[in-house]
Amino acid sequence: MNLDLEKILDKHNVKPTAMRLLVLQFLLTEKAAMSLTDLENYFDKSDRTTLYRTLKTFVKYEIAHKIDDGTGVTKYALCEENCHCEIETDLHVHFHCKLCKQTICLPKHKIPYIKLPDGFIADDVSLIVTGMCNKCNK
Repeated sequence: MNLDLEKILDKHNVKPTAMRLLVLQFLLTEKAAMSLTDLENYFDKSDRTTLYRTLKTFVKYEIAHKIDDGTGVTKYALCEENCHCEIETDLHVHFHCKLCKQTICLPKHKIPYIKLPDGFIADDVSLIVTGMCNKCNK
């Protein structure tokens, strides 16, 4: 498994440190987006700053993306393969469950490109759907 993880990091020109490999493996196993605190709780012996820098590196090199789900806590999830986090083509909808509090990527539901008026420049676009997820709705 480590070899595959190293290939993912190498593809994005990210040096495979032990912590980066561990965080990548953790994010690959999770279905929902994770906050820095979630990672800190999972890696209880790790330094918060190291975890934050790992997430920041993943976002910078388009391995993961940040999600503002309206809770006031930034979440992180892995990008799809060949994602470059481009507003025109790569952004997708996120779903935040009000019961279990999980935020889930819906990569098959792309956010349509919005042509802004002349002089306007977008830095980011997000679309959060809130409600009850399929597990909580049972």
